[in-house]
Formats: sequence, C-alpha cells, structure tokens
Amino acid sequence: MKSTKKVLNTSVEFTVEFDKDDFEPARLKALERLARDIKIPGFRNGKAPANVVEQHVNPNDLASHTLDLAVRRAIPQLFDGAGIIPVSIPHVDVKKYIPGEMAEIVVKADIMPEVKLGKYDKLKSPREEHVVSDDDVEDVLHRIAESYAEPSVVKRAAKNGDEVIIDFTGKKDDVAFEGGSAKDYHLRLGSGQFIPGFEDGIVGHEVGDKFNLNLTFPKNYANKDLAGAKTVFEILVKQVSEVKTPKIDDDLAKKSGAFATLKELREDIKKNLKAQADHEAEEKYKDDLLNELVDNSKTEAPETLVEEQIGRIKEDMLRNLQSRGFTIEDYLKKNNQNEEQWTEEVRSNAIRRVCSSIIVQKLSDELKVEVDDAAVEKQVAEMRAVYKNDANAVAQLDDPQVINSIRNRMRINATMDKLVEINKPNAKVVKVPAFAKEEKPAKKTTKKAPAKKAKK
Repeated sequence: MKSTKKVLNTSVEFTVEFDKDDFEPARLKALERLARDIKIPGFRNGKAPANVVEQHVNPNDLASHTLDLAVRRAIPQLFDGAGIIPVSIPHVDVKKYIPGEMAEIVVKADIMPEVKLGKYDKLKSPREEHVVSDDDVEDVLHRIAESYAEPSVVKRAAKNGDEVIIDFTGKKDDVAFEGGSAKDYHLRLGSGQFIPGFEDGIVGHEVGDKFNLNLTFPKNYANKDLAGAKTVFEILVKQVSEVKTPKIDDDLAKKSGAFATLKELREDIKKNLKAQADHEAEEKYKDDLLNELVDNSKTEAPETLVEEQIGRIKEDMLRNLQSRGFTIEDYLKKNNQNEEQWTEEVRSNAIRRVCSSIIVQKLSDELKVEVDDAAVEKQVAEMRAVYKNDANAVAQLDDPQVINSIRNRMRINATMDKLVEINKPNAKVVKVPAFAKEEKPAKKTTKKAPAKKAKK
C-alpha cells in the first residue's frame, strides 16, 4: 500500500494506492464473512474452504466486501503512521477500483489544529470579591417570614397585600381564551402574578362583587395570540383574607430550623449567602481567565466540530424558547434579526466554543494535567448512586465513550483549577455587591415557602 498525505491546519487528505497483495488478506476475510450467509452442500455454515466459498458467492458482493475491509484496515494505519488524530469520521472517495488488482482512494478527515498558546501565567483579569451586605440578609429574613404568613378572613374591601379567592373568566372578542379562566383561585394582591391592572382592579372590592376588568395584554406577552390584545375579565370575589406575617424574632428562627435565636439564623443566612457568592465569583473568574487566554491564543476550529456545536446551540436555544412559549420567529423579531443573521451569530458562538475547548486541551497538555483511573472510578460510582433509579442512565455509565467523556470533563475542570491557582495570587481584587436586588436567593428552611402560582 502506497500513500501520500496533504495536511491543512484543520484537515488531512490521504491518497492511497492498493495493489494485488494488499487485497489478499481482505479477500480471505470477506470470503469468511460471506460464507456465514450461504449454504454449501456438504459443509456446515461458515466451515467451507475459501476456494469453495468463492465459487458460490456473488462476485460483485465479494469485490465490494474486499474493498470495504481493505479500506477499514488501512485507515487506522494511515492516521497512526502519521501521528494524526481525526476529530471526525474519515470520508472515503473511491477513485479507481479493479477487483483483485488495484484501487485508488482518497481519505479525508478533520483533525485537531495547531495551537499557539498565549501566556497563561500572567493573565490580567481582575478577581471579584462578592460582598454580602446586611440588606441581603434582611431580604432573606423577610422572605422566610413571608413563607410563614397566614391568611385570616376579614369582612371588608380588599386591599394590597390581602389574599382573595376569586372566580374569573378572560374573554377576547367575547370568546373565552385558553388558560384565562379559573374557579376558587387564591391570589395575593400585589404579587404581580397577573398582567398589569388585574390585581389593582380587584383592590376595593368586597365579597360578592361581580365586575369586569377591561385589560390589554403586554405587547411582549409570551402567547402571541394574546400579545397586545384587548380583553375583558369577568370576576367574582368570593373571599378576602388579611395576611399576617410573623415578626422577625427568635420564634421565627426556631420555626426555620435548628436555631435558638434570631442571631444564629442571621449568621447562618450570611454564611450560606457568602458561600454561594464565593462560588459564583470563582466561576466568573474562571470564565474571565479562559476568555482572556482564548483572546491571547491562536488556533482554528475544525468544521465538523463547529457544525456539531451549532446543532447543540440551536437545540438548546429552541428548547429554551419553547419552554417560555416563544417561537424562533418571536425571538428574531424581538432582536431585529433575520434567520441568516441569527445563524451567523450562532456560528460565531460555536467557533468560539470549539476554539476554547481546543485551547483548554492544549493547556492541559502544557501543564501535564492527568486524571488517574481511581478518581474516574470514584466519580462514576457517585454518578451511579445519583442515577440509581434510572436504569438507562446507569447502563450508559458502562459505555467506554461515556467514561472517557467523564475523564475529559474532569481533566478540563482540573486544568481550570490550575489556571486559577497560577493567576489568583497576583490578580487585582475588585469588591462588588454579592447579589443584585432581583437576584437574591431565598434561604432554604425546614418549611417550604408556598409555590408561586403561574401567571395568566
């Protein structure tokens, strides 16, 4: 077998010539396989000599199987001999083929590109220190108190903060629309669960009041059939309750868990908020370091990996849009894009992701980061315990490719930890608030807060 190769930065092309001697081992193997599916008088299936089998098989089938086996045998030799690792399934183009005599094929595949790694030990990204304020703690305390709030029926007009029980029917063009009606619905006025004007329209009404609210849905409403639509809600007030929120004191602390005093609860909240804030700051620092390293490095993204990443990005985006009741058309309109611009944006993101992955792998090699078998086995065991009730997930953990993927992910994580370790001592520290007002997490307690009802 003779071969020549042409290597580009992200692909390789081999031109291969087979002669008669190259085909003989493949021909004998092809006859052995074909013999399993034919019956030859005087012989058990698969036991007839090759020269006898050849007299009973279709010559075209033999020629096809022989070439296929010869090519399959040759491809690993080509890549191993050249010290090249393909990142895609090699594509084979048969240029010439004379069965039993000669063949010429061209083998193409995407390969890992060269990487010019930027300086990774003197990165300039600042490291944020997230500061938990007293206001953060107090906000969580108020949420805990709200979770223990209890309604008490009153005989007066409803006001903001009350809980009402109502029947309502929403109509568009005098026709009730799907999801716009309910019986005995519990609603906390001022909670913002409904479209603007709905809850405010109930304020001032008493039990037994029947009335209509003329409301217009927001133009950006998820359901495009209702977005910007003028509607009428027919409402009946059936009960009004004043919601009494408990005081933030030692008694609240005792209800919330194993806390004897409010001081202990405050300290626990602050500790948990700080742990969450530190984790988020560390993850952001890793992202910033990686982005800086990618900007300072040079490589190219193999097209096969880019296309795979484009598929993943599009699937994730479409799934996210559908979960929120949007379509891709809604997304494009909102962002003033056409499909071509969107596809180009997705491609740019995909290229960035692929290059980032390649550069991290190069950094792993540079730092000589390895993950031993014991660590991988421990991780797999932990995953088996997590997914023990999912037979399919547990079965996948026996797949060598899945295990290899787990090993690669652990290696990447270890590499990023090493990158942080190298750069963190000299990083500029910037103090920032731990949580934006709308992002503050609720404190977990032994008693769950009531689930928020879906918006109508």
